[in-house]
Amino acid sequence: MRQRSRALLAVTALAAAATVLAACSGGSTANTNGANTNSANADSSAGGSTPSGSSTSSGSSASGDTSSPALTGTISLWYYFSDREAEVMQSVINKFEAANPGIKVVVHGSQDDEKITKVISSGGDIDVAMSPGTDNLGAFCSSGAYVDLGPYMKKNGVADSTFVSAALDYTKFNGVQCALPMMTDMYGLYYNKDLFEKAGLTAPPKTLSELKDMALKLTTYNADGSIKTLGFNPLIGFYENQSPQWSFITGATWMKDGKSTIADDPAWSDLITWQKSMVDAIGYDKLKAFTAGLGDEWSADEAFQTGQVAMMLDGEWRTAFIKDQAPKLNYATAPFPTGDKYTDLYGGGYSSGTTVGMAKTAKNKDLAFKLIQYLTTDTGVMVTLANELGNVPTTHDGLTSPDLKGPDQFKTFLSIADSGHVLSLPNTAIGSGTYTTLDDFWQSYQSGSGGDLAAGLKKVDEDINNALALSDGP
Repeated sequence: MRQRSRALLAVTALAAAATVLAACSGGSTANTNGANTNSANADSSAGGSTPSGSSTSSGSSASGDTSSPALTGTISLWYYFSDREAEVMQSVINKFEAANPGIKVVVHGSQDDEKITKVISSGGDIDVAMSPGTDNLGAFCSSGAYVDLGPYMKKNGVADSTFVSAALDYTKFNGVQCALPMMTDMYGLYYNKDLFEKAGLTAPPKTLSELKDMALKLTTYNADGSIKTLGFNPLIGFYENQSPQWSFITGATWMKDGKSTIADDPAWSDLITWQKSMVDAIGYDKLKAFTAGLGDEWSADEAFQTGQVAMMLDGEWRTAFIKDQAPKLNYATAPFPTGDKYTDLYGGGYSSGTTVGMAKTAKNKDLAFKLIQYLTTDTGVMVTLANELGNVPTTHDGLTSPDLKGPDQFKTFLSIADSGHVLSLPNTAIGSGTYTTLDDFWQSYQSGSGGDLAAGLKKVDEDINNALALSDGP
């Protein structure tokens, strides 16, 4: 699940498609439109295997038997996984099929939210769908493309308490449980221990003031004045630097009574003011030039992995990337620093993750929920995906399983998940439009062309609220 940032690619077409989805039929005509359909009977040795003897939640078992009445049939599962990650997912599906010989799961891999939207709207054959993030969950739920899972949870004994509360919250829309979480991302601080030692630093920063001081000390320059090594890149738009992930730093809030209230929350102005001071301390033009020369976030040339950036905000999946692409990197992780006036939040972080929904086109909804229950509550599944993909479990049993095998750096994110100080982006009918509106202004402001901060944030609220009003229809 390495594409959390790719989930933030703002599939804005989903919001516009909401009215179309609301009118979609419940037909079962197959409509793969060239989907990459993986065999449901792929070799079970692909990817990791579910640890035997793992404990389970809500009556599920590590073998995939969810202890519900015997059901038979075919389930059409659409998800975004590809390559190695798809192999790991297929190993999980294989176990489900082995425990339920009357059920066949037909997998459509490498599918993004936009494609899933189009297929559901045309009445295509989707029973269960996965999204790599929460960006478009509000559009799926408000349009009726995803059905309410509450009645199915009650029928099958799946209690809310099975899940980590933050993960359960970000799979709701207007109080309706229209999806369930399957692994989550927690964001924290990565820092290069060798560069720290070279600069005489012995511990990671805990406040923004400390982060700024350390970052400036860690930054080195070439003879021409350009940046050689950057202590911390503060630019919004760099890798995972986006307003949702940063919101936790000061506990900034987004909405009140269904309306955007960013301008009214001083936590936002505190955060943006600090970020702009950090940009100005190094120089916007220097930062832009340096950032333009950095490798892609998902390649082996990623800037933290190459030692070009000493500290970075990132998700727990980076530990798996470093193991694969930069195994000799001497690094550590810690909770991300908080604003100087918000130190009570230290130890927590921002969370988002994979969501699993039942499409309104599902032919047999009880059968579809059987797969959803297995994927989202089975501790064996949680452990397999955590160990093989490097993501944080979303159930309490998964989070505390002794079978988790992540490196020491991964344990930071398990602690963050259980901290009680985890924020997530509220789901709205305009999906990613909420934060992209703020990010657009923020990027302009950090460059020095955004004008007055207070006025700019009021305009952000106005634009978001106008978009929300339009999403409600006439």
